[in-house]
Amino acid sequence: MASATDTVSAGSPGNAPVVTRFAPSPTGFLHIGGARTALFNWLYARHNGGKYLLRIEDTDRARSTDAAIEAIFDGLNWLGLGGDEEPVFQFARSERHAQVAHQMLEAGHAYRCYLTQEELAARREKAQAERRPFRIDSEWRDATPDQWPADQSYVVRMKAPREGETTIPDRVQGFITVQNSELDDFIVLRSDGTPTYMLAVVVDDHDMGVTHVIRGDDHINNAFRQLVIVRAMNEIEGGWPDPIYAHIPLIHGADGAKLSKRHGALGVDAYRDEMGLLPEAVFNYLLRLGWGHGDEEIISRDQAVEWFDIANVNKGASRFDLKKLLNLNGHYIREADDARLAGLVAPRLAVLEPGFDAKAGMDLLTRAMPVLKVRAADLNELATSSVFLFAQRPLPMAEKAAALLTDDSRAILAKVVAALEAENGWTIEGLEATLKQIAEELGIGLGKIAQPLRASLTGQTTSPGIFDVLALLGKDESLARIRDQLA
Repeated sequence: MASATDTVSAGSPGNAPVVTRFAPSPTGFLHIGGARTALFNWLYARHNGGKYLLRIEDTDRARSTDAAIEAIFDGLNWLGLGGDEEPVFQFARSERHAQVAHQMLEAGHAYRCYLTQEELAARREKAQAERRPFRIDSEWRDATPDQWPADQSYVVRMKAPREGETTIPDRVQGFITVQNSELDDFIVLRSDGTPTYMLAVVVDDHDMGVTHVIRGDDHINNAFRQLVIVRAMNEIEGGWPDPIYAHIPLIHGADGAKLSKRHGALGVDAYRDEMGLLPEAVFNYLLRLGWGHGDEEIISRDQAVEWFDIANVNKGASRFDLKKLLNLNGHYIREADDARLAGLVAPRLAVLEPGFDAKAGMDLLTRAMPVLKVRAADLNELATSSVFLFAQRPLPMAEKAAALLTDDSRAILAKVVAALEAENGWTIEGLEATLKQIAEELGIGLGKIAQPLRASLTGQTTSPGIFDVLALLGKDESLARIRDQLA
């Protein structure tokens, strides 16, 4: 067991190759905070040439669902954070967990505790009345087999150290010390023989060869209890080195409170499906939440692998800034391949414009991306801004657009139609020259032509540049839309 002053080794256990793990509970979506934890585990393993593993901690049978498991894998794969091996499912290993509990029981590192729920409740109430912390002090801790009552259920508790202190040199938090007297004799095996989370995590980490436990700082207290199990098993059979711990701060909202639904979307799926973000943008943003490399803001996946070190993660909580994420997403949209963007936009466009035929319209949608993506912050904006390309005639008119189509502006459009009918090349350069010539002849600014022309071509008051709009729609469709307004 732990000595009077016990410190966890700061080096890699046995100088073994780095193995990290991400171990979510499948009780819902992949939380954005969980995604960052997965990212840091993935990066640390990649940076050190190690392995990154996945474990589904599905021991809560009442709340674990297949849909949640699928959502977690889906979100991880979208971010490019799939595991290097097949995932481990914790519940399927219950027999192995129980086996370890019995090993510790037989070796005297754990004990049968026959305290009833009523007895525990009475002692807890007494501690509260006396204003002192409640600690398990079971008379069964040192009981011998001949003292065990027959035909009475029991739990298996660890014999936690009672003297001295334990210090963990956490890779993020620094040295953390706990007085061993603060550790209680926690349960590792329930009265029905099923293992607790505290036991299952330790056994799984050992059997999976995990060397570095990188997780949220809400697990710091668990680390000291889990070390009791690790060290007991190391005494029993050897080969159970202390893992290296790195507890990363949780993510807070812009107001400094713990991230919750009121701060916006929590699940990775919402950022992809509802908000229309790109995985590389979310990857980059999560990377910069609490970790940095100088003043670099735009960091590629390869750069992240090269530069990442868990020791450079901030000790304090990071604040989630949705505006910053959207700005970053806009950058990645502008950098993205046009055909890929068109493929991502097409399903969203089909919802907005039922007449859109993806098979027939993909070429036009792809050709439109260079001018549409310049102003877009997300895929939803890209879809909205591309609706005009596939809208059915006669175009529905926004109120402000209809207001631009006065008798005077229609007279101008009539001259535009006549000039455009004679246009042969239908290039951006040729169209620009023609419209500028009309403006000069009429003695008006180009905007006096562009505004009603945009309204008649798109049904809106905003769009890409008017010459780009004409070029994308083509001669026949452009002229037909203008004539619709003149009619």
